[in-house]
Amino acid sequence: MVGFKTGETVVRRDVHRSGRVWSEQAMRVIADTGEALVAACAPGAQTRWPALYAKARAGGDRTVRTEAFNAMAAGEWELAPGVWQETELLLWKPPTEWFSINAFFTPAGLRNWYVNFEHPTRRTDDGFDTFDLTVDLVIDPDLSTLTWKDEDEYAHVRRLGIVTDTEHQAVQLARAQALALIEERAGPFADADRWAAWRWNPAWPAPCLPEPAHPARPRIPGGAVPATGPGPRGTT
Repeated sequence: MVGFKTGETVVRRDVHRSGRVWSEQAMRVIADTGEALVAACAPGAQTRWPALYAKARAGGDRTVRTEAFNAMAAGEWELAPGVWQETELLLWKPPTEWFSINAFFTPAGLRNWYVNFEHPTRRTDDGFDTFDLTVDLVIDPDLSTLTWKDEDEYAHVRRLGIVTDTEHQAVQLARAQALALIEERAGPFADADRWAAWRWNPAWPAPCLPEPAHPARPRIPGGAVPATGPGPRGTT
């Protein structure tokens, strides 16, 4: 697999099992190794969100988030343009794991660590596909306190069938793996101080999404690109 170069702009996409894009986020590559892809974004980075989800983020109304999940289950959503706001984000994503580890920064420094449970990645020409599975783990900067987040929404998307039983089993295993990384100070936590000291390079422009939007196409050996778009996701 051809890796991405440091400084290159990539697009993180959440892709529903129907093949439709649920969200897109422009990021900049920090490092791309066999262990993990490390990417970052800062305020001003371009995004595309479902319109209802964008409304929920803007107004802080969790009932609208529920509406957004209902729209996902019905297959009825449209993407709206947006920008990343308020925090700098540093992401560590191993290619085969059902989670990513994220560090969020404010001008005061590291705000918190955040484990996002999601599909393993599939590389595309301009980034990677995954799919957010709703439940998250929030960790204090000093790794002393862990808080599970959005368990209610996770139960809701399970009822809707957005997260299948097979995916739920993968999430349960991933929860244990993430907790082990924290306990053993492995992965990014093996060098937590260096991660905490990271800052977005102010010389970097905010990353932009490709225009116009187009379906993500899997990257395959030899540089060839399939003629068709991505197949269903979340059916493993």
